[in-house]
Amino acid sequence: MHMDPFLHCVIPNFIPSPNFLEGLQKELLNLDFHEKYNDLYKFQQSDDLKKRREPHICALRKILFDDFRAWLSDISKIDLESTIDMSCAKYEFSDALLCHDDELEGRRIAFILYLVPPWDRSLGGTLDLYNVDEHFQPKHIVKSLVPSWNTLVFFEVSPVSFHQVSEVLSEEKSRLSVSGWFHGPSLTRPPPCFEPPVPRSPHVPRDHEILYEWINPTYLDMDHQIQIQEEFEEQSEILLKDFLKPEKFAEVCEALEKGGVKWSSRGPPNKRFYEKAEESTLPGILRDCMTLFRSEALFLLLSNFTGLRLHFLAPSEEGGMEDTKEGEAASAPDSTDEGTSSSPSESQDSQAAAAISSSSRRSSERTDPEPEENEAGKESSIPTCQGELRHWKTGHYTLIHDNGKTEFALDLILYCGCEGWEPEFGGFTSYIAKGEDEELLTVNPENNSLALVYRDRETLKFVKHINHRSLEQKKTFPNRTGFWDFSFVYYE
Repeated sequence: MHMDPFLHCVIPNFIPSPNFLEGLQKELLNLDFHEKYNDLYKFQQSDDLKKRREPHICALRKILFDDFRAWLSDISKIDLESTIDMSCAKYEFSDALLCHDDELEGRRIAFILYLVPPWDRSLGGTLDLYNVDEHFQPKHIVKSLVPSWNTLVFFEVSPVSFHQVSEVLSEEKSRLSVSGWFHGPSLTRPPPCFEPPVPRSPHVPRDHEILYEWINPTYLDMDHQIQIQEEFEEQSEILLKDFLKPEKFAEVCEALEKGGVKWSSRGPPNKRFYEKAEESTLPGILRDCMTLFRSEALFLLLSNFTGLRLHFLAPSEEGGMEDTKEGEAASAPDSTDEGTSSSPSESQDSQAAAAISSSSRRSSERTDPEPEENEAGKESSIPTCQGELRHWKTGHYTLIHDNGKTEFALDLILYCGCEGWEPEFGGFTSYIAKGEDEELLTVNPENNSLALVYRDRETLKFVKHINHRSLEQKKTFPNRTGFWDFSFVYYE
């Protein structure tokens, strides 16, 4: 028995009969497996093994939930119930299960019996155990258990039992296991850990000149803005391609490629893992780009794109864009029609309009904010934003978590360094409805494309885990590791 970082035990040669194990493996591989896929995991799982009639599976169930359970109750001093909770999991290349604690009502001890071919650390698929901080949040991996044939691992499920299955790196071998939980009296959980709200700020006073300097003139044409708003109000999302002027975008990419930016890792790993730029270390061009997204002129331009009230000069709901006065920050009557027109990405789901709240309902829905709405947004009716420059590499992700606030907001993402990036690498942003796994909208990284997505209180988002397939990018771009994005959220 090991106590660090939490109670766990490794039992090699758990079942003494090689013939039994071979028969069990055959029966398991003949089961129907279903792909399990969401923000937290990607792997294949069988149906519940509680009622399977195959002889070896029946015998294993009896071993575990009769004799072994009695022994486990005795040594753990936990009154374990006879509840059977057991299935078979198969992890193949790029599959993973990210950081979580296993806590659900009644689960007290988790177990895994490995039925893997010869395996070592280089193949991935390790069971990684995390230590925790003073708020019971996971910090670092402090122990990794390599799967081994006929080895049983069990651990106590508790508020600190954070663990993950690292990504499987073998393209030939499958990580097969039988796993489940022994149930018993529930533990008292500590109070949930709420993170301090991310500071929001109103726009910075920069006039329309900053738009002429940075943005493709197509998007400053009033007629084009009307078309964009019509599409956005119908779909609640849009992808604006070639958004920055080519020379400005090239300068931004060059500064990112050159390095010199200090990046800090953002956690905790049960919520997110990526790198955020320390703004004080940004070179001038990147600092100016951050200023663009915080500028008064851009707030008004976004109002014209979306119909949201992000600026006091934004036209009223009744008046429409036609009321916008000539010469206002977002208009450019003398702009040309050069550049690519707006178009939703082919990869974005057609269900987007249902995913994210309909524009026609926005005003009435927002007039009576709920009392628990984030304090940062309640101080006044002045529109605000928060934003960061992020670096995404292999292993990075964000997760949906229980304590995340949901409210009406406009998400903005501008992507850089995405040449050669494929959806199968991960790194795309997914939007789902609360309580559902099915994706409503997927935004794939695409160079110099500005994604705008309006979400309501029932819509959640995550960035999918970037797997080792992403290293293929290096074949074409040897110096490239991942991509970058400017990520901002705007609140009315």
